[in-house]
Amino acid sequence: MDRLACMHVFVKAVETGSISAAAAELGLSSQLAGKQLRALEQDFGIQLLNRTTRRQSLTDGGRIFYDHAKNIIAEMEAAEALIAETRLIPRGRLRVSAPITFGSHALAPEIPEYLKLHPEVSLDLSLTNRTVDLVEEGFDIAFRTGVLPDSQLLARGLAPLRLVLCAAPSYLRSAEKLTKPEELQQHECLVFSHTSLRTQWVFDGPGGVISVRIAGRFSTDSGEALRAAAVAGMGVLLQPHELVVAEIKAGRLVRLLPEYEPPARPLHALYAPDRRMTPKLRSFLDFAVRKFGVQ
Repeated sequence: MDRLACMHVFVKAVETGSISAAAAELGLSSQLAGKQLRALEQDFGIQLLNRTTRRQSLTDGGRIFYDHAKNIIAEMEAAEALIAETRLIPRGRLRVSAPITFGSHALAPEIPEYLKLHPEVSLDLSLTNRTVDLVEEGFDIAFRTGVLPDSQLLARGLAPLRLVLCAAPSYLRSAEKLTKPEELQQHECLVFSHTSLRTQWVFDGPGGVISVRIAGRFSTDSGEALRAAAVAGMGVLLQPHELVVAEIKAGRLVRLLPEYEPPARPLHALYAPDRRMTPKLRSFLDFAVRKFGVQ
């Protein structure tokens, strides 16, 4: 029999003056309450209450045990209240994975606001273009770009990432004039080796969708390295708006072919279906949707 439940009956019997009154407060039958009290006395090998048909009183052992039992129950109730509060308030360590460019240029600048809103959460951000295993590697949530493969993960769709075609003024001064996407085949393209962008670039223009095979002498899986190469005048760059917007505003890069829009890359926030929707995970998902959701 549950010893804690038996202790509840004993304490309530002392406080209310009878086993039947204790049973009524605890929502038990008098028979069950009496059985639990007897079980507690048998466990300890002592009588806790002197019981007659008219009254009850504490034995010496019962008096000693009552004070301790009351404290134990109070501590348990405090612990239960704390656990219930934990279910409501975001707290604990949150592990997040994100692609390097999105993570460093879009997500990271927003994290201070999230942590300010939720002071009891600590956040561990891992930036990698590798597809992480959320369950095996212990991540609560991962951001992914591109078309999602079939999986058991749950996904929240976010606003797609806009891509921008650009190059440095120094490159454009010495290169062939670029008036349409097909002419990229005569240009030095800076190749992002992590996705399908390494072999072809797609544009949606006045005449419809155009796919152009590209090539270049410099390729890397780092958008930051490609941006540096573009600023240095090494070639034409196709990368997310967040990565190049500051360089374009400063004039170090120039946007090209604005009438030909590269298709945006899908962006999702993923989490495991068997991972309990804790307050910290829920709060971060809601924050991500608010910051990066479809406007």
